[in-house]
Amino acid sequence: MNRTTLSLIAGATALAAVTGFAVLTAPDPTAADDGVAAAAHLPVERSSLLCPTPSGSDLAETAYTSFTPVTKGTESEGSARLQPAAAGRPAEEGTGEDAEEGAEEGEGEEAAGSAKPEKPVLEHKEGPGKPVTVDASGAEAPALVGTAEGRFAPGWTVQQTTEVAAGTGRGLQGVNCSAPDTEFWFPGASTAPERTDYVHLTNPDDSAAVVDIEIYGKDGALETTVGEGITVTPHSSEPVLLSTLTDEEQTDVTVHVVVRSGRVGAAVQALDDSLGGDWLAASADPAGSLVLPGIPEDATAVRLVAFTPGDVDADLKVQLASPSGLITPAGNETVHVKGGMTTAVDLGDVTRGEAGSLVLTPTDGPVPVVAAVRVLRGKGDGQESAFVPAAREVGVRATSVDNTAKDSTLAVTAPEGAAKVKVTVSAGSEGGTPATGTYTIKAGTTQNIEVPVPDDVEGTYALTVEPESDDTPVYASRTLTATKDGVPAFTVQTLPDDRGMVAVPETEEDLSVLQK
Repeated sequence: MNRTTLSLIAGATALAAVTGFAVLTAPDPTAADDGVAAAAHLPVERSSLLCPTPSGSDLAETAYTSFTPVTKGTESEGSARLQPAAAGRPAEEGTGEDAEEGAEEGEGEEAAGSAKPEKPVLEHKEGPGKPVTVDASGAEAPALVGTAEGRFAPGWTVQQTTEVAAGTGRGLQGVNCSAPDTEFWFPGASTAPERTDYVHLTNPDDSAAVVDIEIYGKDGALETTVGEGITVTPHSSEPVLLSTLTDEEQTDVTVHVVVRSGRVGAAVQALDDSLGGDWLAASADPAGSLVLPGIPEDATAVRLVAFTPGDVDADLKVQLASPSGLITPAGNETVHVKGGMTTAVDLGDVTRGEAGSLVLTPTDGPVPVVAAVRVLRGKGDGQESAFVPAAREVGVRATSVDNTAKDSTLAVTAPEGAAKVKVTVSAGSEGGTPATGTYTIKAGTTQNIEVPVPDDVEGTYALTVEPESDDTPVYASRTLTATKDGVPAFTVQTLPDDRGMVAVPETEEDLSVLQK
């Protein structure tokens, strides 16, 4: 019996040393150590990413770009691939207790989990450090489930960019494929008649996931009909149309996705009849202070949507981190957010032709809040929309992919103090050499960085941002633009920490655990 116990201890110690399965369980490398000394930060060994169904339009052209930065200390072998998710049952057929029972009995696995794996849509053939791209056309492109292992796992990043030529949601729609999780907040969604908003739920696992969708409007929670107990079958994706969940039509709502069992990837596709559309990524977790980085400098209208999950009201100071410092927008110095209710404020052309990031801080005691802004570019019939949610810090490292020299803008902000960041341009998807530059971001400012793209870089490239100031939080986003037929199409993605490193605590042998 003692020998068995020793074997278990040795196995557990070895598992802790190799780090890595956990996209979700890996601790934040920038967090405090809570009194436990960390021996090292080691690369994760496995990562999972989920890409939602890109579009229902036959006119859609979608590009997938996959990239892993070169990371010291990784294995010499590995793989990274994206495979199609099965088409799940319509959400209204897979809801409620009956669906949950069926999933427990294995019906969901028969529907989606027993099929033979399809050929990968995208797969890395070369080593890390070079992007891989693949294109898809029309409305038949599926949601994708991705896995990276070994040397491709640390910092693996996938971008899905779709251009829709005409119709509802026309323009540029971009989203970072995300890791599965169990809770998501989406301030800035809508149930208005001119909007068609879908919550896309993707399940990467072998068992069914059961999800609740809650919607909060200006007066509190909206009554929903089939928002509870939505079953997402194994290895499948479900688009849920918000307007089918409630009869109430509201311009600004906050969507809360809660996973009862299993885990999913979630994103909101927000399509407007006349103002284009884009993906609304999840806001950073509720917090007293938030940063919404990289609002485009030529924004013609900015609408802030905020929500506090509790019953306590929040009073927030609103500031813009501009190239010259923190500025308080005239007429919008503060915003009052009632507990459990969605609040929207029009900030107009708040950036006034300069790079800017919104900084929200409590005027009194901190109350957890989530937030996002809807941004418009252009005028009249040539307007296009995109979203910037509250972001997590860049942390140790963050990566943006699908960049081109003319159509990409990297915005970096350091709201609390001066910071230095190292920005690396990768080799291009069609060749070229990487390059690195170091930049200083003054306290309270936002800087659009002109990255050093070598002349020989061909195709799209990745940008990797690494703060060199340990004690100063840095936030970043990337804007892609593509003007077509006079419409300034664009999409914005924030750059949170890629969670490619995991802290491994120091351990020591303690034979006292074997004593009775």
